Amino acid sequence: MVGAETVTVAVGAASGLLRYTWIIALLPVISAVLTLFFGKRTPGRGAVYGIAALAASWVLSILVLWHFVQGGGTQASQVDWFNVGPFHLQLGQYIDGLTAAMLVVVTSVSLCVHVYSLGYMHGDKRFTWFYFVLSMFTAAMLDVVIAPNLFQLLIGWEVMGVCSYLLIGHWWEEKENSNASIKAFITTRIGDVPFMFGIFALIAATGFKTSNIADISGMVQTHQISGGVAAVAAILLFGGTIGKSAQFPLHVWLPDAMAGPTPVSALIHAATMVAAGVYLVGRMYTVFIGADAWVLQTISVIGAITMLGAALLALVQNDIKRVLAYSTLSQLAYMVALMGVGPAGRNAAFFHLFTHAFFKALLFLGAGSVIHAVHSNDMSEMGGLRKFMPVTFITFVIGSLALAGVVPFAGFWSKDELLVSAYDGHQWLFVIMVITAVLTAFYTMRMVWLTFFGTYDGHGHPSESPKSMTGPLVFLAAATVGVGFLGAPQLHAVFFKWVYLYRPEAVHFVPWIAGLGTVAAAAGIGVAYLMYKDKREKDPLESALGPLWGVFQHRYYIDAFYMRAIIYPIRDTCSAGVYWFNQTILDGVVNGMAAVARGLSAVVYWFDRNVIDGAVNALGMGAEESGGLLKYLQSGNVQWYAVVLFVGVIALTIIFVRA
Repeated sequence: MVGAETVTVAVGAASGLLRYTWIIALLPVISAVLTLFFGKRTPGRGAVYGIAALAASWVLSILVLWHFVQGGGTQASQVDWFNVGPFHLQLGQYIDGLTAAMLVVVTSVSLCVHVYSLGYMHGDKRFTWFYFVLSMFTAAMLDVVIAPNLFQLLIGWEVMGVCSYLLIGHWWEEKENSNASIKAFITTRIGDVPFMFGIFALIAATGFKTSNIADISGMVQTHQISGGVAAVAAILLFGGTIGKSAQFPLHVWLPDAMAGPTPVSALIHAATMVAAGVYLVGRMYTVFIGADAWVLQTISVIGAITMLGAALLALVQNDIKRVLAYSTLSQLAYMVALMGVGPAGRNAAFFHLFTHAFFKALLFLGAGSVIHAVHSNDMSEMGGLRKFMPVTFITFVIGSLALAGVVPFAGFWSKDELLVSAYDGHQWLFVIMVITAVLTAFYTMRMVWLTFFGTYDGHGHPSESPKSMTGPLVFLAAATVGVGFLGAPQLHAVFFKWVYLYRPEAVHFVPWIAGLGTVAAAAGIGVAYLMYKDKREKDPLESALGPLWGVFQHRYYIDAFYMRAIIYPIRDTCSAGVYWFNQTILDGVVNGMAAVARGLSAVVYWFDRNVIDGAVNALGMGAEESGGLLKYLQSGNVQWYAVVLFVGVIALTIIFVRA
């Protein structure tokens, strides 16, 4: 029997606003429905619905975060319980400081993308459809953020996957775009398989009683779920993170996803889909730290490999969006690697997730502004654009300085906390992070110089983008300057009080580490300036790297390996075997059954025509003959009836007299 009741759980002073936080996720769903059914008949082709909904959600998110800024309670949750036998399924919301911070990130970036797309997607033949999918994508990520249980989280997680497939392949007429969307969908689905098994493992460990995240975390803390079981579940859950957050070895989909519209790149690769994997580990962190030690060590190793490997690939890209794609891989790997350090690393990782969302969205949208002006992604066809696009140039430089970790921009503060957290007991990771910081500053400066300095080598006459595109750039640039101070120890590091796991971790400012990070940024920027200040036909880095240039250009041959070792064998060998089995065995069985059916139908036909029809016809003929005799008795001649009656009376008289 299924019962339903509404239960409100609150810890601390929960305001009325927090109880209705789910409206933030509902508004984009409503806008998506309105866009789908009424968008084409609405002035502006339906964009107003998504923009209005995200604006309202953004305001509500700010108010929710303000509740925690004021220190109003630690968490609040309003949940609907659906009891199916002994199993308790919760659908609703779970709100704490981490949720509040993520809501602001998602709604801020999504609102900017919705407004920015007015100019970037103007004239697109599927403009209304684009805004519908954009709204659904945002709603799905917001569902992941507020989900109180693993099943609700999984629903948002998978809807995001479908929407990313549709958005990356928005211009599916070009094969490159459709291939990229298929690659992204299949690769992330590979990671989702262990993720789902991890969910099932945790539910089974509770005795199939609950999927509630808080309950599962409590059972791990009280050792009702053993460390071994938690380890298996954690490493399976991490499979989802490897897929969604594009970590090695499932990182290959993210660079190709640049084939989609640039606003999609900003939304997917800055604050939403790729951040979902990191958010999953952080939300389920009690399971990860309750598992055996090798789980966190594995996470750090995977993050370190991706961090350094992606940064090296960003060095040799000429496509401005691919530079940012590999940069995103590397920055996400910073977060993943620090998740393996412990609670302090988790909090630092979330702070970097928070700041990175703003400045990376700024960089992607800035790249889109440039592409919109020069109609090319290739930086060799750019140069000198600072003269033609001053707003784009200034805001892009702000985002680049944040990415490079230059003080006082947001990236400096969050990178500093990452380094401080890694140094204590994880020196090997600390060294890799410093090397990656130098590479990050180098490829960032290379990108800025090739795009905005020197002489313009493109075609046409570039000009500044419309205000619908530059407005979001200015907003994100302002956020990039300001949000880093939320984690500054000198200003009480309020961000860390929102996202703590058990207790607020002490945030320390270590001068020599901050100085080392600044030196790393300056070194990367300086070397890039010396190499690219004089424009040359051949990239000077190609000569400097020698044979490594080709290795990096071919992405370590990992994609080629996947194609030859997995895709081609499946497509050419396995598919050929499946085709033979289908044509020979399955079709043989089907055709054989058809032949048997035809034979049986012939027998049935003969039996019907000769036996059944014969019997029916014989009965008909008998009825006809017997009916023929009656015509002599039923002639209608009254005299004849009198004669028959007289003869009958005589006959009956004789019979009775003899008797």
